[in-house]
Amino acid sequence: MVKIRLRRMGAKKAPFYRIVVADARYPRDGRFIEEVGTYNPMKDPTEFKINEERVREWIKNGAQPTETVKALLKKNEIL
Repeated sequence: MVKIRLRRMGAKKAPFYRIVVADARYPRDGRFIEEVGTYNPMKDPTEFKINEERVREWIKNGAQPTETVKALLKKNEIL
């Protein structure tokens, strides 16, 4: 199954996330198919950039967003 999920980047205690489309069998920070956005919770206000067109296309093709990504998409009125 293909998932839209967060990939953790950044230093210890300073997380930065990339929103990626990946096969569910791959590890969290492992191989991915496509990067569709970024999320930085450390900035005030939080920084959230995403390619809405690509996300909608992946969801239309059957990709499932994780709970966290789904909440971010709803908060930013993409879903």
